[in-house]
Order: sequence, then C-alpha cells, then structure tokens
Amino acid sequence: MSKDLVIPIVDEGLGNTTYLVELGGGRALAVDPSRDLRGLRAAARRRGLTVAYAADTHLHADYLSGVRQLAATDGARVFASAAGRREFGHSGLSEADEVDLGGLTLRALATPGHTDEHLSYLLLDGATALGVFTGGSLIVGAAARTDLLGAARTEGLARAQYHSLRRLVSLPDATAVWPTHGAGSFCAAPPGAQRTSTIGAQKATNALLAAPDEDTFVALLLESLGSYPAYFDRLAETNRRGPALLPAEAVLAPLSAAQVRAVLAEDGWLVDVRPVVDFAAGHLPGSVSIPLREAFATWLGWIVPADRPVVMVRNPDQDRAEICWQAYKIGYEQLRGELAGGVDAWAADGGAVQTTRLVAAGTMDPAAVLDIRQRSEYLHGHLPGAAHLELGDLQTHADALPPRPTVVMCGHGERAMTAASLLARAGHPDVAVGLGGPGDWAEATGRALAAGS
Repeated sequence: MSKDLVIPIVDEGLGNTTYLVELGGGRALAVDPSRDLRGLRAAARRRGLTVAYAADTHLHADYLSGVRQLAATDGARVFASAAGRREFGHSGLSEADEVDLGGLTLRALATPGHTDEHLSYLLLDGATALGVFTGGSLIVGAAARTDLLGAARTEGLARAQYHSLRRLVSLPDATAVWPTHGAGSFCAAPPGAQRTSTIGAQKATNALLAAPDEDTFVALLLESLGSYPAYFDRLAETNRRGPALLPAEAVLAPLSAAQVRAVLAEDGWLVDVRPVVDFAAGHLPGSVSIPLREAFATWLGWIVPADRPVVMVRNPDQDRAEICWQAYKIGYEQLRGELAGGVDAWAADGGAVQTTRLVAAGTMDPAAVLDIRQRSEYLHGHLPGAAHLELGDLQTHADALPPRPTVVMCGHGERAMTAASLLARAGHPDVAVGLGGPGDWAEATGRALAAGS
C-alpha cells in the first residue's frame, strides 16, 4: 500500500487532521472526521471513493465528530472505543480487536492518557505495520493534553499517557505516525510542527520521549498544557451521545432589524464576522467581533454561549456556508440567521451604530496597552509595562480591569477587536484596538520588547 493512499484533510483553524484511507474497490476509511465533512467529501469525490468505514480515536473535546453523519448519509460502519459508551450505533472495539477492511486490517491499541477511552489504530498489510492513527496520544513533537477530565485527573492521565507513548514507540521505526492533533491545536501540539511523522523520527526528536523516567515525563507534559478553551468541557459528552444530524446545505436565514431585536430580547448574541476595519467603522451595540478566518470556530466556541440564539452580521462577499459549518462543528445549533442588509439596514431602521478607534502601532502608549495574546506569546516578547490578560479569560475577569482608556493588542488585530468588543459589551469606556503586534511597535519606535512575566 502506498502512503499516498492515506490522504490527510487538514483543518488549519482547529489544528486537526482527518485521514481518508483508500482501501480499494472504491471504498475508503475515514479516521477522526469532523462534523464539517466538506473537505472529506471533496477528497473522496476526487478519487471516486465511498466512505465505507469511519473510526474515532477518542471522544473529541475540540470538535464534534462526523462519524454519526457518515453512518446516516453514506452507510459507513462506525468503529470507536467500547469503553466510550457511545449512545448511537457503532462497533465497539477494545484492546487488540481487529477489523478486516478487505485486504488491510485495523487493530485497536488501548492508549489512554488524552482521554480514558482513547484508542490508537494500527493499519496492517498482513503482518506489516504501515502506520498508526494516534489521535491525541503520540503527536508530532509532543503528546496531547491530559486535563480534559479536570484537575483531579490530570496527573493520573499524564502517567497513563507516558505508558501509552512507550507502547507506541515499540512499533517498528518505519511505521508512519498519523496524529489527529497538530500545529494550531489547543490540545497541546507545539507550534510549527509537521503533522505526520514516523516512529523512528519521533524517537529521535520528541523531547517527551527523551524523558529519563515517568516523573520527568509528567512534569514536562504538565508544563506544556497552555490555555484551556472553555468549550472543551461540553463537546466530549455531545460526541458520546451523538451529535444531531445536519442537513446537506447550511443556511443563514435573512432577518429584518425587527426580527434581530426580537432575538436579542431572548438574550441572544450578535456575532459580527466582518474584518477588523469594517467592525471599527460601524457596528451594532453589544455585538461581538469574531472575524471570519481559520480560527473563527475556536473563538466562537470560547466566547459565545452555545445555548443562546445567535445572529450573524457579515459582508456580502463573506461565505455564509463557511460561517455555518464552522459553527456546526463546535456544536452551535441555534443560528437564527443573519441581519439582512447588514449595518446599513440596521441604521436605516433607526438602530444605533457604534465605532471603535484604531491606533497605529507606533503611537501606542505601553502603559495603556492590554495584551490579550496567549501567555506563551506574551512571555516571548511584549511592550514594557503592558498589562496581560488572555482573551479566553477576559469575560470572567473584565470587572477587575481599571475603567481607564485601554488599547487592546494582539498579534495582528483580530483577537484584539474581539477583546475590545467584549470590553465595550461589559461597559468599559474608551476602548481602542492597536493595529499590529509587539513587533510592529518595536519596529516603529525603535524600542526593545520585554520578555518574561
């Protein structure tokens, strides 16, 4: 079997990879498919394949699985850990169980750590190990986070992860490693890492595998965990029950200004997906800026309650289907629609419009700056004297911020505008957004950045 028959479909925003495996006879296996099946379906169509099998390595916390959808629409047979107690139709697998895929064999390997019920899948051609789908166990340059089940379980799962990785690296060095989590994933993949590897390459380069003992491994892994998106707490259970089936087409219903007001009266949320400069020029009061880009789903999930009705505001050239599918894959079921005609229609109906001041990088006063990047980014280099609070923590700590003029900064401006909109929503006065990041400020002013805390 050629490695070219294992086709990665990468979700750059979430930092994850789905794998489509061509099995022969027009059949395929999908491993860890997202609920957003567009990329998988396109790859299958290009090769004339039907997804006959779908497998999940674990109960995902960062996206909703597409295996149930594939079973319903494509007739795929679903494989998953028997220990996961999923409530929809599937074939439950346990340690050493094998599935005949018609020439190739899929063998389940119990690899707990990222989750309790985690399985890796060894793909075999006869007795030859071609590769292993490692999900959130061994990933390129690291291992996935072990705090998904709460602080009380984190160290115990890290110890389980140690033994799972030791088991995986006992496979032949030439065995391909096909992880689900990769660069950009908040499940703890290092930045810039390749998405696939081999057992031999990981043994030579993965710092966790170089740990001399279990305690050192656990300490290194726990130090690497980083920020924890709030929405991770709800998706695993939805995946266990089985995500609701979706229609083939994603639709945002057009809503009049009056209809939008009615949704807001139900404690609904307005999400403005337009670029930073458009939001700054004019937006609806109380709306949250989450620009439509690869990371849209992550910040939508982190910031907007999933149990509230949501109305979108977009520019005419922005893809409404992209908005929907990114929302669907992290469990947003109450997309009421979009404001027809956008901000202009709102203003024409008598609605108030607000603006946000933009500040050039070279004119920012460090003492007024609130840096909302991830902690690792801030420690690497920030404006001297700038305050720091991660965007993901802003809503729970906004009341502690002093009510003074604030310039919010990130790396480019998108996250900063999200933060500014949240601060304005919370009643903070005179919030502006810095255009550019610390590097732009340093270049414009000739001043050095500070490092560390």
